[in-house]
Amino acid sequence: MDLLELSEQEIIRRESLKELRSLGIEPYPAALFPVNTNTVTIKDNYKPEENNFQEVVIAGRIMSRRIMGKAAFAELQDSEGKIQIYVNRDELCPGEDKTLYNTVFKRLLDIGDIIGVKGYAFVTQVGEKSIKVTELTILSKSIRPLPIVKEKEGKVYDAFTDPEQRYRQRYLDLIVNPDVKDTFIKRSKIINTMRNMFNERGYLEVETPILQSIPGGASARPFITHHNALNIPLYLRIANELYLKRLIVGGFDGVYEFAKDFRNEGMDRTHNPEFTVMEIYVAYKDYNWMMDFTEEMIERVAMALHGTTEVTVGDKTINFKAPFKRITMFDAIKEHTNIDISNMNEDELRKTCKELGVEIDDTMGKGKLVDEIFGEKCEGNYIQPTFITDYPIEMSPLCKRHRSNPELTERFELMVNGKELCNAYSELNDPIDQMGRFQDQLKLSEKGDDEAMFIDTDFVKSLEYAMPPTSGMGIGIDRLAMLMTNSPSIQDVLFFPQMRPEKKNDADSNSKFLELGIPEEWVSLVKKAGFTTIDKLKEANPNKLHQTICGLNKKHKLELQNPSADDVRAWLA
Repeated sequence: MDLLELSEQEIIRRESLKELRSLGIEPYPAALFPVNTNTVTIKDNYKPEENNFQEVVIAGRIMSRRIMGKAAFAELQDSEGKIQIYVNRDELCPGEDKTLYNTVFKRLLDIGDIIGVKGYAFVTQVGEKSIKVTELTILSKSIRPLPIVKEKEGKVYDAFTDPEQRYRQRYLDLIVNPDVKDTFIKRSKIINTMRNMFNERGYLEVETPILQSIPGGASARPFITHHNALNIPLYLRIANELYLKRLIVGGFDGVYEFAKDFRNEGMDRTHNPEFTVMEIYVAYKDYNWMMDFTEEMIERVAMALHGTTEVTVGDKTINFKAPFKRITMFDAIKEHTNIDISNMNEDELRKTCKELGVEIDDTMGKGKLVDEIFGEKCEGNYIQPTFITDYPIEMSPLCKRHRSNPELTERFELMVNGKELCNAYSELNDPIDQMGRFQDQLKLSEKGDDEAMFIDTDFVKSLEYAMPPTSGMGIGIDRLAMLMTNSPSIQDVLFFPQMRPEKKNDADSNSKFLELGIPEEWVSLVKKAGFTTIDKLKEANPNKLHQTICGLNKKHKLELQNPSADDVRAWLA
């Protein structure tokens, strides 16, 4: 890296790095460090009244320091929390050589460095459990400064809160914002709670292909790539449904997968192009059974995370205690619009959409028109968990026809806080009906619907060997994590959310500066002075520019021959 691209702090830290090595200290040692405890265990288990001193070996990151001559306090942060350490010069360096304290600890270590310490737990005069350090080892030198988050009397100052920087540099976010780590620990607990429930019932966790020749199982726009060896297009999966149902055909009674799916669509606070979904399929069940199963699953998640079924989401309290409300889609639309659309044809639905002010286009079929009405007029009203059931057949090409109304399907979606959380069916296992539904989707595609399903002939072939009656359910893990952790954006529950390309400062090429007669070795100094474009340079005061770049030459010890003031004026002329 060009020295001139570094900040003053980064330069100082690199100099410290060199000095450590000159002292024979490797700032990035390879050897194991024998950690035997953590910050929380020390605080929980050390009882000064019992005088239970025992040697502790702990490692972590320096988050603050207070040096007071021959002694110092520092705050050490490990994966569990923070603890204060006390470093006394003569205890750390009992012999004549005090270099480890006077030079290394006081001058060459920085906030952000990772160290290992051995010592004993004790309580300071102000009652704080701490570690008295007897040995100190540098484990990793930080050559970039951390954002300094200050806290005084319960108030936080200079917090690292800019969302763009937090999401781009999640590693930094996790270091300086402890509550962020708690969100992701809860996310992991959500998944483990669900997995434990499925395993208790004997369902098998499986893996299905991410690269697929046909992107099936959902209505969505896929990402497409090309396989060079096979010379065929491949798609990143938009859903894993059709592969999981093949396994039910193959004889498994229950299968599930926590899967990464990909949809080449818009991004907002509830959508990321790469997302996590759990799909489960259980033979010999229907969608009524699956509603009961889903209620139990989500109630168990809420209890595991919070010890109660009541969860705060924004300014609302959502109760995940079963049973949840159940209402058909047509009844929901009637409830919120006073219009019964249950017997309307496509033209009548289009007219109704216009009357309700719902935006539509010519590519939309009957199912999408109904979906638009529900999404615009109903969905946002369902804050408490509500099962919306019995969707029109046009909206559900993989779902079994309703047993009492062939125009509808046995499908439900769970709405929470005005958004869909999960989707489930009594699965369509009639191969002839399934092929007909795929062909209807093909017609929608020809009409211009780029989210219509592809025809998966191999999946239909699998159904021809007979799939038992089955119910399946898919739930968005990211949205569930948002609800259970009270996170307003999906980016808050993804370690590394997809981001737009970072904007870079405009800068002209070096060749343009060379054309002005500026020597090559001085171009980077001119840019370092803030004149990154020719237009900016034209506005420069030649005398001030001369002083600035000569000062940078001296400061960074580049030992270049300084130009004269007349030389600089000539560049600008």
